[in-house]
Amino acid sequence: MTASLNDIAARAGVSVKTVSGALHGGSARMSEETRQRIKEIAEELGYVTNFAARSMRQGWMPLVGLVADDLITSPFATEIIRGLDGAVRASDMAVFAMTLSGHRNVGSILDEMRRFRPRAIAYAAMYHKSVDLPAEFADTVGVMINCRDANDRVTSLVPDEIGAAIEITSYLIEAGRRNIAFINLPGILAGELREFGFRQALDHAGIDGAGATVLPAVGKPVYSDRAPSLVPVHVHDLMKSRRPPDAILCGNDRVAMEVYAALRRSGATIPDDVAVASFDNQVEIASRLDPPLTTMALPHRAMGRQAAQILLAEDRPPVGVQKLPFQLVERESV
Repeated sequence: MTASLNDIAARAGVSVKTVSGALHGGSARMSEETRQRIKEIAEELGYVTNFAARSMRQGWMPLVGLVADDLITSPFATEIIRGLDGAVRASDMAVFAMTLSGHRNVGSILDEMRRFRPRAIAYAAMYHKSVDLPAEFADTVGVMINCRDANDRVTSLVPDEIGAAIEITSYLIEAGRRNIAFINLPGILAGELREFGFRQALDHAGIDGAGATVLPAVGKPVYSDRAPSLVPVHVHDLMKSRRPPDAILCGNDRVAMEVYAALRRSGATIPDDVAVASFDNQVEIASRLDPPLTTMALPHRAMGRQAAQILLAEDRPPVGVQKLPFQLVERESV
């Protein structure tokens, strides 16, 4: 026979409701000392949560479902899952994910996910974009992570792309760089917002933002890692121009890696001749470049943690888009 909540309550001298709150994240109020004592008694007695019985009582399992829109295919975007999972586990719950792919639409995944009776469901994307969530599922998804609902019906957590672009551009200007070119990511929301922030920062510094050089990183209307790269040609032309740039801002760290190689072929040194800065902080790239790359780290883990707080809260926050700041990671490329 395994220990029950009644056994723990009798040993601790508290109510069953208090024990449930300490072990299962219920609404009972108690001191941290009481909570810890109850957990120690539960462990001593060998208490194991009966998830099936608990589900019958409260109408949900201690699970958070995650619709992963290409998320698991991106090594650095998985920080979202790490942040979400860590915060959810602190409440004695677990995350399970289902991948959205070409042959499975979001409606079928959400229907399948609801069969497991999760406490809440989140939707997370590999990159910042707008998602047209079917109207019948707007109340099913508790929060969208790294993406936003096209119809503004779901609370969305997104990176502050404009703020990040302003910060990194201002950082380059403060380092004495005045002729900054931007090799950007065409056709995606992040690229559009970063270009806006880039031009805004130049204007604020008294540099002509409208006249700044902004070039597409690939030869396709929409950026992808598989599209033909234009970076080598752009860097060659920039360095042969009458007024070569003294800094190049890159749409992401993969673009920066190509810029490094192209600058070396042109005979330029980093950062003496040309400073290079970027977005994303893909550590396996940024920290291994020579010199290591200054870049803006995406708030992926913070978005995951904040999503857990929203999903597990008793009351949902007002619907809207919440922008989380990037973090400037200073290395030796500027």
